[in-house]
Amino acid sequence: MKKKELEILLQKVAKPETIKPDLEQYQTPADIASDMLWIAYHNGDIEGKIVIDLGCGTGIFSIGASLLNAKKVIGVDIDENLVEIARKEARKFGVEIHFFIGDIENFHERGDTTVMNPPFGAQFANRKADKIFLKKAMELTDCIYSLHLKKSFYFIKNFIEKNEWKTCFYKEYKFPIKASLPFHEKRIVYYDVVMVNARKVKSH
Repeated sequence: MKKKELEILLQKVAKPETIKPDLEQYQTPADIASDMLWIAYHNGDIEGKIVIDLGCGTGIFSIGASLLNAKKVIGVDIDENLVEIARKEARKFGVEIHFFIGDIENFHERGDTTVMNPPFGAQFANRKADKIFLKKAMELTDCIYSLHLKKSFYFIKNFIEKNEWKTCFYKEYKFPIKASLPFHEKRIVYYDVVMVNARKVKSH
């Protein structure tokens, strides 16, 4: 499969019909999701690996990882309605994905790689969500690909390195968010975001 083929396929993944502002359920655009997955794939972190998608939503990362021959994919989300859509999408794509409905703090199955787009923390109730998601990903896997607001990059980098991990690679994107909530004034707002790839420092 070529990267463009993956992007075209991921464009067909259903988006949430309604979103909950406090959970910041903004689906990762197919071009960003496919690029993140492609980088992870070429780094040897997808094929034959157990991939965990924290805050999976309707499953764009989970489905993409499955299409790139992950050994097992687990999608975790607190929103039962989104997981139900993700299940339907997995069937539509003919891939097997395991789902866990609930708070990520209650999920404990280990894997190899986490690929995720955690809440940016833009809403007051979610201000530390990105840190919570990162901490959980570090408990579950030894490799992370995670999307964050660019302005929080150095906070994220410091948090990663304080936990005896290392930041291996990062890449910037423009993340479009359509006006889907009552308080949105513009039709589309573009946020500067950064994908961070981090790995656990192996002890000698």
